[in-house]
Amino acid sequence: MGSVANDKFNIYYLEKFWELIPEVYRNEDGLDTNPNPNVLRALIEILAEQASIIRRSQDRLWEDQFIELCNEWAVPYIGDLLGTRLLSALNKRGRRIDVAKTIYYRRRKGTPRVLEELIHDISDWDGKLVEAFKRLVRARHGLDPFPELFPGMFTGTLPGGTADLRSPAGSELANSPFEEYFHLPDFRKPKGLDGRYGIPVLDFYLYRLYAYTVIDATPFKMAAGKFSFDPSGRSIPLFSISNRPERTEWDDWHSALEWELAAPIRCRLLAHAVYEITEAVIQQMVVNGLPSPQAMALLVYGGWKFPGETALLNHINFLTAAFFKLLLKFALIDACGKSQLLPASIRVTANAPLGEILREDITAANLGAWTVNGSNKILAIDPERGRLMFLNAPGAIRNVEVQYQYGFSGPTGAGTYDRKEVEDSVPTQNIPPGPSNIDLSVFAATEIVQVDDNVTYHIVANPPPIADFVFQSANQQRPYIILDQDLEFTTAGNDASLILDGLWIGSPGNKKFNIVLSGDYQCVIIRNCSIDPGCGTKNVSNEDINGVRILIRGNVENFCIQNSICGPVLTQNNGMIEDEIIISDSILQSRNVAVNALEISSSKTSLLRTTVFGSVLVHRLYATDSLITGVVNVTDTQAGCFRFSAAPKSSRLPHPYLSYLFELDFNHWFGTREFGQPHFAQLSDTAPVEIYRGAENGAEMGVFNNLINAIKFDGLKAKVEEYMPFGLIPAYINET
Repeated sequence: MGSVANDKFNIYYLEKFWELIPEVYRNEDGLDTNPNPNVLRALIEILAEQASIIRRSQDRLWEDQFIELCNEWAVPYIGDLLGTRLLSALNKRGRRIDVAKTIYYRRRKGTPRVLEELIHDISDWDGKLVEAFKRLVRARHGLDPFPELFPGMFTGTLPGGTADLRSPAGSELANSPFEEYFHLPDFRKPKGLDGRYGIPVLDFYLYRLYAYTVIDATPFKMAAGKFSFDPSGRSIPLFSISNRPERTEWDDWHSALEWELAAPIRCRLLAHAVYEITEAVIQQMVVNGLPSPQAMALLVYGGWKFPGETALLNHINFLTAAFFKLLLKFALIDACGKSQLLPASIRVTANAPLGEILREDITAANLGAWTVNGSNKILAIDPERGRLMFLNAPGAIRNVEVQYQYGFSGPTGAGTYDRKEVEDSVPTQNIPPGPSNIDLSVFAATEIVQVDDNVTYHIVANPPPIADFVFQSANQQRPYIILDQDLEFTTAGNDASLILDGLWIGSPGNKKFNIVLSGDYQCVIIRNCSIDPGCGTKNVSNEDINGVRILIRGNVENFCIQNSICGPVLTQNNGMIEDEIIISDSILQSRNVAVNALEISSSKTSLLRTTVFGSVLVHRLYATDSLITGVVNVTDTQAGCFRFSAAPKSSRLPHPYLSYLFELDFNHWFGTREFGQPHFAQLSDTAPVEIYRGAENGAEMGVFNNLINAIKFDGLKAKVEEYMPFGLIPAYINET
């Protein structure tokens, strides 16, 4: 999508200026006998373009007075009028919000609301503030509020009280921002997990991962009635949606609740159900046919709250199964995990007569062994492993579709995030809605083939020789494409072009297939794709998840990998890159130590903000802001450079400049190196500062450089210190 308004000013001023030129010069400029034809016209086009810029600036003079509408250059000037301490210019979003809310912050300085709002406003992360003095064990004072009014939501622990060690729910929440235990004061300086429970300490829990919604996806089928939410069969944690409601009234605000943050869903949180019988609930039951005697019996329990379905059944055992199910539907309160997560964060549909599985028919369960004891529900869900199992469904289970959230550090690889590049790409062919097979052989050499949904497809035939071919997914869609053979692209002639955009391509089970480029290409682009690099563990069916390699067996003039996650990229059988291969904002991974993650025998290789798990063997290398964990061998070290990047000391590199060469164990630098997991390739808290802040812009090296997490964190600390009450100490804890 273009960044310039389609206002036709360029054409208007071009024709306007062209008319001012004497006709004799205009005529001579277009003559074939002119040794330099159309030079005058080209000069006028440049002047018209500058006139258009001035005109647009004039038209925006009014908007530039308002922080919500102004251009980026005007933000510091508005901030200067308010005396705002500006954030880094790299954090454009945080800087604009900070200026916009400066007066709001100052009027409410020192309040928990402002301090917690700063987390999202400045860094775009979710977060929660915990005032540590409220988590300390102490004797109750006479001026304290009556403690029975403030018990813990999950354990019922009273304020300042000791822990109930019989409660597994309480121990599961220990040391989290939502724990209900109380601690002795810790007078150490806050560092990591130490010192967070001091009297003057404010604990800021940061959730740096984002939750991306997948709608109507095909789950991986393990056996009859057993599925994995992840289409490749991986066990992954499901995430809740970051859906904190906007609260304009000061008294309506509350600190973030667990289900309001983009975080992994605990099984006990999904099972957390509280029921309250009110007059409105009874009226709804009567409307649905509840007899009057039973309605009168329900009135006895008016205003009661029941902490779970079992407690409700123990008291109200006089209803039939159908009416008890209605009671579960109507009496479930909003302020509980089950109500908030189903179906907002997790939704499952199947064939008739099931349709969408209602939350009163769903139970949370540990499906590590695929067993559920004594449940009368239709569906069991394990959010911590991303699994689901049908229990008492009528008839055969078919056409299962799921909606869920997966977590990741940013918009990299195939995902359901916004992809502006496909908006201007009008498909010529659309794949029929799946799940189904894709026969690429039926398409012409010049096509834009688009998959419009999130379901799973099998490629059963390769395309014919191509000339200008695009294979993409629709915006905000992430289809899973399974290879049943090598996906081979050949060309109909010279200078063909190929674009793969937004696809997740895998080779699960015992299959080991690759993407093969044969023929002659002017340009090959892999953008916003996940070419599955494989997995160190097996899927839920105990099958290997094999990596897909990109094999270059033809001639490619320019090869670009942008914003993608890929397995090994290799040249084979005299294949070559003629000009340059550019890999930017991407991850390359080889799970086999005997196979290089990147092997290009000729030409120039440029790595920009890229993380490589594995070794690299290239002819000529230009690397910037990149992180390579394996040995790098460059043939031509007289050309190229290795700047603001990291690699092992044993590497053969061209002209290292302000780079970090290491020889220590680097496995602990990352949350995980297993593709498909939320913390894949995310730097951990133990990563050295030379990596975390070693890029040219002062942020981290590698694929997530553009997220500028280090710069966002600096801005957050600066603003917390500015608006925090005097004498308190902030402690920052990374939860995800």
